[in-house]
Amino acid sequence: MHKKRIALFLASVMLTFSCLSGCGSTEEPAPVEEEVAEEPVEEVVEEPVEEVVEEPTTAYPVIEEREVVNGEMQSYLTGEWINEEVATRRPIAVMIPNNAPAMPQYGLSQAGIIYEAPVEGRITRLMAVIENFDDLDRVGPVRSSRDYFLYTAMGYESIYCNWGLARPYVEELINRDEVYNVSAAVEGIYKPADEAYARVAREGYATEFTGYLMIDGLKDAVERLGYDWNYDENYVRPFLFAADDVIADYPENESATMIYPGGKSGDNASGYGAYHPYFEYNEEDHLYYRYQDGKEQIDEYNGEQLAVSNVIFQYCHGEVRDDHDYLAFGVHGEGEAIIFTNGKVIKGKWMRYDGDFTPARFYDENGEEIIINQGKTWICNIWQEYGEFVEYE
Repeated sequence: MHKKRIALFLASVMLTFSCLSGCGSTEEPAPVEEEVAEEPVEEVVEEPVEEVVEEPTTAYPVIEEREVVNGEMQSYLTGEWINEEVATRRPIAVMIPNNAPAMPQYGLSQAGIIYEAPVEGRITRLMAVIENFDDLDRVGPVRSSRDYFLYTAMGYESIYCNWGLARPYVEELINRDEVYNVSAAVEGIYKPADEAYARVAREGYATEFTGYLMIDGLKDAVERLGYDWNYDENYVRPFLFAADDVIADYPENESATMIYPGGKSGDNASGYGAYHPYFEYNEEDHLYYRYQDGKEQIDEYNGEQLAVSNVIFQYCHGEVRDDHDYLAFGVHGEGEAIIFTNGKVIKGKWMRYDGDFTPARFYDENGEEIIINQGKTWICNIWQEYGEFVEYE
């Protein structure tokens, strides 16, 4: 684009110089000079403006309308090709503890999105959003609900799975007709689904870390409760993915290979201070590997370390609600965001203004939706008031 501008400018100067030279012997040069100079000036201004407007929208080819090819289509959660029936089916959103006495978790590696947020006690809890769960026998262990997790799950049109709830803040919300929940039978749940849950023997573990969502029972519960497995016709995708065989590399952006949502030293009340989680980027496979308490965070299902293509820090205003230390986070509206993809850092913001059943979307500092790379995404809810502890390098 800069070369075009220089070429147009030189052409304009040469044309003007030529006219001045040829008209030097006339008695009335001014009118001729003014008339010839007008046209090149209009061309120089008009064409570059067109190109500047178009450039941001063509940074990388992206997945636009989904198409079915040989029975497969690209996932709304990962952008990757999967069976059409899975791609158009509502995912499940499962509440999973993330504290040391619960480790290891089972089935997390199969999640397209992992959402992490602080809870009481200043630790974090996870919500695994899984669309391809047919090969799993179970997911868990499963823990109780908080309203900000449920609001986030609703944005993905998920079937929400939990064992317990913070009744003062969740009971009314989770029992609404429009909320698809498969919940264990506890006080505050009006339509329990006990067929979906079971205890799994774990020697040395507290009972609260032995409850699992059983996939066969989940499917039975969804049918009994009359939930629609398919996305609503007004479904809104959460991410804008780069197209196949394209890497959104952002060469001009800052690089970061180590990401600490609660800082390197810990010892803070951000929720990430207790178990010192971090992500390490591997430039060979373009994945961010998850560590916690100085160890690889492993999925018991397959023995593999958790790894994702994208990490997002979504900053939200938080408050302490009551004597139980229950927290509240604003997951509607907008706030700051940092997106990590392909080893690069993209600063911007998230926005969510279109109701409970639309997800947060992520935009850069110019207001353009951020293109992320295909694969799994880990979203860390960063308590805005503790955002100073975030580190990356």
